[in-house]
Amino acid sequence: MHVIVHGGAGGEPEEPDARQAVLEESAEAGVDAETPLSAVEAAVRVLESSPRFNAGVGGAVQSDGVVRTDAGIMTDDRRVGAVCSMPGVEHAVSVARVVLEETPHTFVAGEHAVSLAEDYGVETEVDLWTERTRERWAELEAPEGGSRAQLEWIQARFGQRDQFGEETPGIDDEHDHDTVGAVAFDGERLAAATSTGGRWLALAGRVGDVPQIGSGYYCSPAGGASATGAGEDIARVTLSRRVVRHLERGLDAQGATELAIEEFGELTGSSAGVIAIDASGSLGSAYNSDAMQTARARR
Repeated sequence: MHVIVHGGAGGEPEEPDARQAVLEESAEAGVDAETPLSAVEAAVRVLESSPRFNAGVGGAVQSDGVVRTDAGIMTDDRRVGAVCSMPGVEHAVSVARVVLEETPHTFVAGEHAVSLAEDYGVETEVDLWTERTRERWAELEAPEGGSRAQLEWIQARFGQRDQFGEETPGIDDEHDHDTVGAVAFDGERLAAATSTGGRWLALAGRVGDVPQIGSGYYCSPAGGASATGAGEDIARVTLSRRVVRHLERGLDAQGATELAIEEFGELTGSSAGVIAIDASGSLGSAYNSDAMQTARARR
């Protein structure tokens, strides 16, 4: 089994060695799995349980003070499972796998995804807050009221280009882009998965690139990819599908990730990162942010 994992593309992290140790543990958890699908699930679950990343425990808090998780998972025969907007679910990647294996659908959202998780034995009602996120939220004066009031409150806080390309000032948080992901290959089959807690102070109910097929993740017989970074822009250019399309054209994993990130930067002016494995077993990663930590394992 070949496995590559990432812990998000963004600024230089605090305690990078400690984060790297968790990533190495994640890759090792995946490489011992029996199938690529189980490998990416096992790898991502390790990262979802670590408060050092923005997925599962320690996920970003939305404008109504709730942590919601999203994930997507896909195999090279294009079977897909995705979930989003789940409060209290640590292992979103496992719920995405339930959607893939147990339902005729590709995407289940919100309270219904939480109910599905509970019915299939994925733990719910988990406290996803950490000391860091509690302290940070406590420093804010969250608005009362509905979506309009929340939108007005976050206008000066949500660091993201809007749909017209205008830059809005953001809050500086090293964990904001710490989406996690994994790709695995056993010599015959491939799988990719991505999981996130979203963006800090995004409007309640916001869903970014991670669970969207072709954006946060994609897999075909040519290879698999998992992306991280500026979510709205990743979704606009379907970054993971772009990587796999380059694999389908004959590029190797490193060449495909580098070209896709170059194109992404030119198209959006934003930062992102991506990992990939191609059908020959070569691994690749590229980013245009300040940093993106990865780990690899092979057995």
